[in-house]
Amino acid sequence: MNVLEEEQTAFEIGVVVPKRDLKEEDKDSDCVEVLVDEFRNLGLVVERVHGVVDEFIKLAAPLETLGRAAAELHIKKRTPIGMDLEFEWEEVDAFERQPDGSLFSWCERFRCYRHIIYGIINKSQSSVTLRLDSKEFKWEVGEYLLQKLESERIVKEVFPLHDEIKRKKLLQTWALHWWDFTNQPIDEIYSYFGTKIAIYFAFLGMYTRWLLFPAAFGLILHMFDFGSLQLLVLPIFFISIILWAIMFSQFWKRKNNALLARWKIRYPIRADLGYRQGMEWNSSQSIEIAKKWGTDKTKEREMFQRIEWFGRLMRFRNDAIIIFSIICLQLPFELAYAHIYEVIGSDIMKIGLTTIYLFAIQFFTQIGGKISVKLIKYENNENTEKKADSLVYKVFGLYFMQSYIGVFYHALLHRNFSTLRKVLIQRLLVSQVLENLLENTLPYLKYSYKKYRVRSKKKREKGSSTGKIQFASRVEKEYLKPSYSASIGMELEDGLFDDFLEVALQFGMIMMFACAFPLAFAFATLNNITEIRADALKLLAMLRRPTPRFSTTIGAWLNIFQVVCNL
Repeated sequence: MNVLEEEQTAFEIGVVVPKRDLKEEDKDSDCVEVLVDEFRNLGLVVERVHGVVDEFIKLAAPLETLGRAAAELHIKKRTPIGMDLEFEWEEVDAFERQPDGSLFSWCERFRCYRHIIYGIINKSQSSVTLRLDSKEFKWEVGEYLLQKLESERIVKEVFPLHDEIKRKKLLQTWALHWWDFTNQPIDEIYSYFGTKIAIYFAFLGMYTRWLLFPAAFGLILHMFDFGSLQLLVLPIFFISIILWAIMFSQFWKRKNNALLARWKIRYPIRADLGYRQGMEWNSSQSIEIAKKWGTDKTKEREMFQRIEWFGRLMRFRNDAIIIFSIICLQLPFELAYAHIYEVIGSDIMKIGLTTIYLFAIQFFTQIGGKISVKLIKYENNENTEKKADSLVYKVFGLYFMQSYIGVFYHALLHRNFSTLRKVLIQRLLVSQVLENLLENTLPYLKYSYKKYRVRSKKKREKGSSTGKIQFASRVEKEYLKPSYSASIGMELEDGLFDDFLEVALQFGMIMMFACAFPLAFAFATLNNITEIRADALKLLAMLRRPTPRFSTTIGAWLNIFQVVCNL
């Protein structure tokens, strides 16, 4: 094996444990000291930071440590001859590197980290007594240490850390680089955040660039009076928009495949890799069936068919519940809002009503999304990716109704283009301003509230209310920041759910009602240019580093975009 050049090792994982006063004679049995020793024995680089209330263990892994973990996990990597083979550390030179020159992607490194730190097991012949202050418990033979400490609530959280050098570079070349408009360092985003987030920003950038043509066309229609040619120009605009949407969908698929080829990703990656998920239903059911029926193939096939049809029945039942809820609960609320909006004469009152309505539907839809998450638990989906797609379809149905029913009401019943145009302007402006305001201020408010709680707790412990408590360590500040989570919960989706949902609803608004308000494309273009930089700043400065998610496409969202095109 050729000798590799030494790579710079950055701290990428943080472990949060309680801060305590430890005596010298208690070090041998202290559970945190045992955990740190185990980390070092596995070849990890460990740095300990004392915060205001908690202690933080920062972890970094040399290349060899990650390479041997990748070999144990049988991770497949691309070779120069174009084949994907299982990684072997002894043959490291035979595998291609990432676009940034590193051997492993962030998704692969994160998976290796979890394999290393969650794989610490008691291999001795007897149980080990561990202590934390006055608390004492047993680390049994064959038991995983980190899971044991999490169950005892000693390890509070394990989370990814920002790499300060790469983070600052991305801030300069991406988040704060407004003059590039839609151009983004996609390869650097992929190296730092992983596949799923990089694909989202690649999609958003391409979508915004493609919006420039209909935005310019709509702007011309709005500014110039074509007189008698208006009846000819408008149909040309409508037809060109339909062709534009179809071509965008096809060219995005080509762009997606080109990105995967550049990142050395050939095959679909299961969404649940890298997470401590239980066995999927099909594998667990096959074990139960084998125990119950033995080797009887006929009975085994009948059981599998029964499970498959039961899963389809559960999905049909859940879809029926969502549709029934939309028709009986949400539809009357939406129609009442649309009718009141039509009756009110004052424009100020209409804007106020729209603002209250948008706040109300945010609350109602979050409840609907959480109910959808609970319903999906009873479906026999193949893997986590299928569950996430099922959740996307259900929640988008709720949002579709609450976003468009009022507009359809004005378009189909009143047929007043002037009123419809006002509704579209208010929806586009108010909803987009409101969304940007919420997603950029809520993380800061949550962060400030957590800092306030920590300071209050520390002052109560000291028994004094004087003196300002400073947060000196960066890792503690990262820990207090909110995570990149979806508004409907963290079980199946991360914050990309809300970002994709915002883009999908905007796409539907400008596509289905382009005839009433051609200028909507210009509004959408300006919003998306701002959205790219605002989302980048949010990920790099306001939130923790997201947990990497394995995905090679935008998933169910592409189907939703195509359905909107058909509508």
